[in-house]
Amino acid sequence: MQQAAAPKVSFVSLGCPKALVDSERIITRLRAEGYELARKHDGADLVIVNTCGFLDSAKQESLTAIGEAMAENGKVIVTGCMGAEPEQIETAYPGVLSITGPQQYESVLEAVHRALPPAHNPHLDLVPPQGIKLTPRHYAYLKISEGCNNRCSFCIIPKLRGDLVSRPAADVLREAERLVTAGVKELLVISQDTSAYGVDLRYAASRWQDREVRAKFVDLARELGELGAWVRLHYVYPYPHVDEVIGLMADGKVLPYLDIPFQHASPDVLKAMKRPAAQDRTLERIARWRAQCPELTLRSTFIVGFPGETDHDFQHLLDWLGEAEIDRLGCFKYEPVAGAASNALGHAVSDELKQARYDALMAHQQQISARRLKRKVGTRQQVIIDEVGPTVAKGRSKADAPDIDGTVYLSSRRPLRVGEIVTAKIERADAYDLHGSVAGF
Repeated sequence: MQQAAAPKVSFVSLGCPKALVDSERIITRLRAEGYELARKHDGADLVIVNTCGFLDSAKQESLTAIGEAMAENGKVIVTGCMGAEPEQIETAYPGVLSITGPQQYESVLEAVHRALPPAHNPHLDLVPPQGIKLTPRHYAYLKISEGCNNRCSFCIIPKLRGDLVSRPAADVLREAERLVTAGVKELLVISQDTSAYGVDLRYAASRWQDREVRAKFVDLARELGELGAWVRLHYVYPYPHVDEVIGLMADGKVLPYLDIPFQHASPDVLKAMKRPAAQDRTLERIARWRAQCPELTLRSTFIVGFPGETDHDFQHLLDWLGEAEIDRLGCFKYEPVAGAASNALGHAVSDELKQARYDALMAHQQQISARRLKRKVGTRQQVIIDEVGPTVAKGRSKADAPDIDGTVYLSSRRPLRVGEIVTAKIERADAYDLHGSVAGF
């Protein structure tokens, strides 16, 4: 008797790494049920679009992706952040099969089952223990919590994803162990507010191997550091207890890398943004962190053109950056988002001024980045290989997260493998990237 063809699903994942993890969970469940992934919409039985709804530009990208899926396939299920407020999607595309919000995995699967029942064969449809990953095999995002308790005036994430809900430490560590066992060399720890991890659980301990591990940021980081992979910490608000993790970095337990979304430096702008964590003595803390861990890399994001931002505020930010010397920086021009409290602040900054400030900040940061990278010329750095070419390989040092930071370009006298960690001699630097060669064999 001929086996029925497996139903095929095409998948579009938009937005941040946290949404990517949601996509991985949905795809893992679908593959476990016997569904296949199609590379093109027109070769699939239906399409799932995981949307982003953080900014108006992201919403437009999501609507465009839905429109393309409707045109090329016609059977479309929508999920993700934009699905939390479905009216805009329903108005633009009334023919979509289902709309659900972020993290609503069961609702997505139910919609798929209704539109395209599974044809599962338990003897043939196998899913690896670590699940299906959308990242390369050698690194993976590890989501430790959902939602956020902060109420920043420019952000609607709590409205879309709810308040903080942390995973028990043992659950996170089990997932991390499975990933490392499957060959993952780098764990990228993510959430909306990583340093608030566990506060909703009152830091309750859970059983991991032969011990109890508290659901606390530093405790979790320490345990992850024992698994033998690079551990990179993202979205860390600068609460006082963050100082404790610097010791783990100095001891080589986790990567000497902190992704802290400072967003601004002017006290007036930070107050209007309603940013959490006191930032009035941040420069002193950064100096202490670097004294304790000289290899520390700081990455951050900033917003220019926030309502009411004056020339004085912007100059304060430039001066602050000159002292802080943030290694890696992303900048956004403020966009009003429907439902955000900042829309009511008034004193809008013109698009022309936003662009001018963006250009000035990025030019300023380019000089800082070039200066800091130049200090690495002549040093030896560990590099994880992401791509192998005929003559040059592309990788990342401990100071570089995938997709958002710099690249290390390497020559080698021997063939390199993707996912391999090598020691490289750095021979030159430019504004954002390093160039060198593999040292020895």
